[in-house]
Amino acid sequence: MTPLVPVSGTRKVALGLAFFVLFVLAWSAATFGGLVSKTFLADPLTMLREGWSLFAQFGFAKDVCISIWRVFGGFILAAAFGVPLGIAMGAYKPVEAFFEPFVSFARYLPASAFIPLLILWAGIGEMQKLLVIFIGSFFQIVLMVAVTVGATRRDLVEAAYTLGANARGIVRRVLLPSAAPAIAETLRLVLGWAWTYVIVAELIGASSGIGHMITDSQALLNTGQIIFGIILIGIIGLVSDLGFKRANRALFPWSSA
Repeated sequence: MTPLVPVSGTRKVALGLAFFVLFVLAWSAATFGGLVSKTFLADPLTMLREGWSLFAQFGFAKDVCISIWRVFGGFILAAAFGVPLGIAMGAYKPVEAFFEPFVSFARYLPASAFIPLLILWAGIGEMQKLLVIFIGSFFQIVLMVAVTVGATRRDLVEAAYTLGANARGIVRRVLLPSAAPAIAETLRLVLGWAWTYVIVAELIGASSGIGHMITDSQALLNTGQIIFGIILIGIIGLVSDLGFKRANRALFPWSSA
């Protein structure tokens, strides 16, 4: 292995699948071999049976769709407000000086700490869940986008000024094209974090969603359903992540990412 030398697409897929195979083998050995009690960790076959039961008998597909809607609803709302503010902060230093201290302060506040207040303000309906995801995603997006835009190569900016560009042209023709691939990568990363926020939101004051199912299963000591819910979140996240990567490559062909 040589540092930073990429592997072929086929080998990359094979290595990725190999890890999952080894993980399932270790899980199977621990559960079928009796090293771990099934009360605390269900085996893979039990997990699959419980997952099938959730979809076939309890209408779990509706819960999955509700959780996906909450994640993307809150995430899109956060991106719609966070990306423009981040671009403004990265491009204009007075804007950055005004917002950056508060944004840096707010991004350390755990979204889960706002749940009691949000229940008081917005009830236990959909708005409360969307706001949890919005709070957890918005400040991260703003700061990461601002850093990305602010890190644009100065030689490109100076060359644009030399060619007669004005301030608006610098933002539109230099800063945005340069930072767009990294901004898209930021959104891809924050979308993954949004899934953690929706599960936290659904663990408290929810009557539907994957997090609600996990809470009910915990009360019944059904570790098969709990593990299935966790794995399902990972699968959905992986699919959305791959979709984001493919979209980024199509939209920003000048990026090497």
